[in-house]
Amino acid sequence: MASENAIWLKISGVCGIITPIIAYTFILLAINYYPPFSWTDNALSDLGVVKGITSVLFNSGLIIAGILTLVFATGLFRFLNEKATGKIGGLLFVLAALALTAIGVFPENFGEIHFYVSVAFFVFSPLAMFSFSAAFTQTGNARLGVFTFLVALIAALVWIIHWTIPFGKGVAIPETLSSLSASVWSIVVGFKMLKASSHSTNKP
Repeated sequence: MASENAIWLKISGVCGIITPIIAYTFILLAINYYPPFSWTDNALSDLGVVKGITSVLFNSGLIIAGILTLVFATGLFRFLNEKATGKIGGLLFVLAALALTAIGVFPENFGEIHFYVSVAFFVFSPLAMFSFSAAFTQTGNARLGVFTFLVALIAALVWIIHWTIPFGKGVAIPETLSSLSASVWSIVVGFKMLKASSHSTNKP
């Protein structure tokens, strides 16, 4: 059982590290193929309805990232299952992963469903991290708990600032800043999970 958990932690940790890299590679490629894209006037999701390679890159990138995030989320659920806050955070992060996948499956031309899954992703992500912050602190990892709390706070504050002092007509900037903060956290925690998996493997 210990070796099985170690393997799953390793797989999940790798997913946490590579997911942001894959997601932003596809997004930047989509932007590259669509020169009219404006950071102040567009939403990132606008790329998902541009005909040709742009929409294919953007939507497939989010679907892949969502599936990898789901694997990462299930690993986090195991990683922090000693505490109720970890289980709650894991569940919220699973919902965020499903919402991210749904953004790619249901682009803007699907109407309201796209709006709802987009909002769900940007709501569930910081809520999950706030819960993970408590779980890390309760398990004796106060530094990671504080880091997670600050990342969640940034991810949420970006949107509060945008709706108070808009970055522009579109939401591409707050979408990017919010998701980038979560991406940094994902990479850091992914490495933590890899380290924990190696310790589990080395146990007699």
